Amino acid sequence: MIKLYSYELSGNAYKVQLMLSLLGLEYELVRVDLFQGEHKTPEFLELNPFGQIPVLTDGELVLQDAQAILVYLARRYGNEDWLPLEAEPMSRVMRWLSTATGEIRQGVEYARRYHKFNMEYINIEYATQKSEYILKIIDEHLGKNNWLALDRPTIADVACFPYVALASDAKISLEPYPNVQAWIERIKQLPGFIGMPGI
Repeated sequence: MIKLYSYELSGNAYKVQLMLSLLGLEYELVRVDLFQGEHKTPEFLELNPFGQIPVLTDGELVLQDAQAILVYLARRYGNEDWLPLEAEPMSRVMRWLSTATGEIRQGVEYARRYHKFNMEYINIEYATQKSEYILKIIDEHLGKNNWLALDRPTIADVACFPYVALASDAKISLEPYPNVQAWIERIKQLPGFIGMPGI
């Protein structure tokens, strides 16, 4: 049985839940309340010494990190549509996984943390500039492509989707990015799509 340790306001946990749903997999959701410090308990730190969600267990297997879990689910339960095995298309998918953990995290994700969760240690000017920078690049890319990596949805789209779609929580308008808005709607039309608070 698959278990997903998650919190309903986490975009990183949500991307794994979305992938499970897109693949039509059954799973148990285990709520970890970040604001009560449940991710720092000895029990949880046994699952993930980093003290972060999501964590996914599949039988005896324990996996941490949203992007790593997406790779696992795509290879274990999906087909090559979600993560191709050929070197060049796989590298294109991986490039966007890096974008999810790099520019999108430093931009929209951090800006959302600042505004929604009052994390005032975040440099909001930098996060806002980074958001506009990466959204412009993504919008230009989606002006020529329906999906981020290939000619179909892949885990690249699933990885990048949550925090881009949660831009309003970060006080970032998507009005200047019509191609991003159209991509968000395409993802929402995928069979098995589920939302989260804010999406």
